[in-house]
Amino acid sequence: MAFSVERTKHMDWTEFSAVAIQTLMFTLTLTFMLVGLFGLLIPIFPGIAVMWLAVLIYAIVQAILGTMTVWDWVLFAIITVLAAFGGVVDNIIIAGWLRKTGTPWSNIIISSVLTLVASFFVTPILALLIAPLILYFLEYRRLQDRQLAFEATKAWLAGFSWTFVALFAIGLVMIGLWLAWVLV
Repeated sequence: MAFSVERTKHMDWTEFSAVAIQTLMFTLTLTFMLVGLFGLLIPIFPGIAVMWLAVLIYAIVQAILGTMTVWDWVLFAIITVLAAFGGVVDNIIIAGWLRKTGTPWSNIIISSVLTLVASFFVTPILALLIAPLILYFLEYRRLQDRQLAFEATKAWLAGFSWTFVALFAIGLVMIGLWLAWVLV
């Protein structure tokens, strides 16, 4: 295949702009998705939401550029469903572990709300410590037994650990689907 000297000397700025935008969008989206994924290590950090917002912005730019296919929209929809599930999975898993110990819904809800309120005033790490402490005190007040209150606290910690595993897995699947969208 012969290349025109004229073609290689002068780059078409429209082509350059499109390639530059695509490269920039790929780099920014992947960067924010990785920040969201590894941000899951920090309690209270909305890693899944950050990842989804990065994909949303990517989809909007691609739609404006006219490059979104039906396949791209299907993958975006699947990523959106995963993100929505990721937004509630922590409550489902932690509540499930707590319910196994007999912790009443009222104590689960009170400790969740108080932890949320506390997270506005303290660091994320401190908020992570506050959640099981609040639960311990609520369960101790209810049961008047330190060992049983501690069992509920251990269940919260187990639920929190499994929540991280679930969210990290959801995040990896989101990245994988986005890469399939971009690279295929």
